[in-house]
Amino acid sequence: METACKLTAQIEVRLLVRNEIIEQFFAGEARQLAEACREMSERFLRGGRLLAFGRGPYATDAQHVSVEFVHPVIVGKRALPALDLSMAFHRWLDAILRPDDIVMGFGPPEGDPEVVAALAMSHSRGAMTFALPGTEGSYALESATPDPFIHQELVEIFYHTLWETVHVFFEHRELGQDVGQSEFLYPFLGHKKQKTTDVVEDVAASIQLKVHDDTLLRKRLAQEQSEQIANTALAIRERLSQGGKLIIFGNGGSATDANDWALDCILPPTGYHPVPAISLSMEPANITALANDVGAEVIFLRQLIAQARPEDVAIGISTSGGSRNIVMALEEARKRGLLTIALLGCDGGEIYRRGLADFPIIIRSDYIPRIQEVQASAYHVIRETLEVLAHGEA
Repeated sequence: METACKLTAQIEVRLLVRNEIIEQFFAGEARQLAEACREMSERFLRGGRLLAFGRGPYATDAQHVSVEFVHPVIVGKRALPALDLSMAFHRWLDAILRPDDIVMGFGPPEGDPEVVAALAMSHSRGAMTFALPGTEGSYALESATPDPFIHQELVEIFYHTLWETVHVFFEHRELGQDVGQSEFLYPFLGHKKQKTTDVVEDVAASIQLKVHDDTLLRKRLAQEQSEQIANTALAIRERLSQGGKLIIFGNGGSATDANDWALDCILPPTGYHPVPAISLSMEPANITALANDVGAEVIFLRQLIAQARPEDVAIGISTSGGSRNIVMALEEARKRGLLTIALLGCDGGEIYRRGLADFPIIIRSDYIPRIQEVQASAYHVIRETLEVLAHGEA
């Protein structure tokens, strides 16, 4: 009991510290970020593409930003061309880069020399470049923290904001008076055409409001669910001590979060102990074979049947709480005696109502980017807490 109470207090502090760093960063960057989005919209309209890459856990950011642009979460938004080139980014860029492209390189707070070199080459060939982090490029993000997990969470908010804001400029230029479904994101646009320079100022202010929404959700998580997160970490630790592993899965952006969580376990920051983990979302051959031959609802279930042992931990990530393939995998995990954990959005959905997770953690919002941003904080804090437990510091 004493350990759980101490962990709960530590977790609440860690979550609130994130808010301070994130709010301060975006207060200083909102105007420049809005300008960068305006240039991105111009490049997309000229036929440019978003080409993203990173290594290790930062490759999952490239996966995430790519799916956000190709498969937008707001119904009615058009798909914008984006690719994750992480597997062989130097060669791929050399082969396919065009001057109107937008190139985005992800790395740890201290930077990645290989990513920096690829961005420099891309800039020399006329591309717009985002160094995340870095000191040179069309947009160079100076890391606001040496903590790799907080850095990555800040970057996720950054590229979600890019996606939201690019659509505003894109539609403003093409549609004039009609801003379409972006109006609920940016109500100040209304139905009256504005000069693009005026839009930049208003968008910069709106970016800060969005970041504030994010920090309010994280504050609520800290106040209401720190104890649940602490107990989740303790339960995971018990299964790991029995020789178990984490089996993580999710769809779309949540798939990239599952991949990130697994990589954070096996390729941890300096000073951390590795934790056995796999992501079922990191298996494209299995996923596409099962989806094609049987159906998308079994893509995690069948893999779980093949991979799971009773001492394992099944972790489903779902912003809705009702994704059928997540529900079916968690049902099977419970039958097999696995510990079940779910990161959920909205009201927790079917997974919460049916009690399919021993430890549900719910981000109570109905807007997917904000849910995912705070879910990232939740699983990073769980990973941090597992390390505290490994060192016997709690």
